[in-house]
Amino acid sequence: MLPWSADFAGRLEEHTVSSELLRGNPLKDPHERPLLVYVPPGYDDEPDRRYPSVYVITGFTGHVGIWRNRMPYRQPFPETADAVFASGEAPPAIVVFVDAWTAHGGSQFVDSPGTGRYHSYICDEVVPWVDARYRTLDAPEHRAISGKSSGGYGAMITPMLRPDLFGALATHAGDALFEYCYLPEFPKCVRHLRKYDGDITRWWDDFNARVSFTKPEDMELLNVLGMAVCYSARDDGTPELPFDPVTGVLRPDIWDRWLAWDPVRMVPDHAAAMRSQRAIWIDGGTRDEWFLDIGAEAFHRALLDAGVSPDVIRFELFDAGHGGIDYRYPLALSWLCRRIAP
Repeated sequence: MLPWSADFAGRLEEHTVSSELLRGNPLKDPHERPLLVYVPPGYDDEPDRRYPSVYVITGFTGHVGIWRNRMPYRQPFPETADAVFASGEAPPAIVVFVDAWTAHGGSQFVDSPGTGRYHSYICDEVVPWVDARYRTLDAPEHRAISGKSSGGYGAMITPMLRPDLFGALATHAGDALFEYCYLPEFPKCVRHLRKYDGDITRWWDDFNARVSFTKPEDMELLNVLGMAVCYSARDDGTPELPFDPVTGVLRPDIWDRWLAWDPVRMVPDHAAAMRSQRAIWIDGGTRDEWFLDIGAEAFHRALLDAGVSPDVIRFELFDAGHGGIDYRYPLALSWLCRRIAP
């Protein structure tokens, strides 16, 4: 293997999707979005064969271009996914890499007046677009969604909201149990905002006027602002923080809006949707800096309490932090594809 390239047994195709749902979005982000579609080996040889599909979404600040990033001594996920199919480890599938980036770092794959209709974009535009152009098996039992971190969050909630489309999921260190993964960040942000008189928009203007991530507060403030614009934006798109930026006191009405989006809390209201899932992969590192291993435990327990069969769940904790766990992706992909194959 060369350190900069690899030959595919299948094929990775590049597209641009023009979205009417994202046109005129609140952040003026592009409504034309890149889309990568991987077709497995042998796709051209059997013109009548149809395939299951797996949709892959990215973590916070991620966009579709990250799938070409190459870590030292590791291959990018499109290449390791190709190896899964080339080896025969899993039945062939179409893999779709979706872009849902926003100027605030991400969309959490929800519809929000602060970012735009990214949940609807994936479900009502991207899925039909792919089904119309590729030989997919157009049924939820043959369609999965997978992601890590914020992408893992999106992978948890999308099948809850649209079980008519997605019948399987894989979440790697997905945002869950918000009291642990988000709440501990709030006092850090209060300290950072002292430099900006408690006004996060002043920091945002400063952030956009210089080289990004050159100040120690940047990532933590970007994260809390990015979540607020997704979970607690006003109708006019203005994000509201779930805490007083000077005193740090929680604003219960706004914090409750965040909690309503917590996958652990969402499960009881979407129990039937989760019971309909054909496969659910949940994992996380036991040293995760945002305690998302605990969130994974809580999500797993919530599913069992909701009556989801243990037989459809693969739950595993492993020794790692939040980063560098891309080697887990092909493991989940292989497992999912065996479950959603016809």
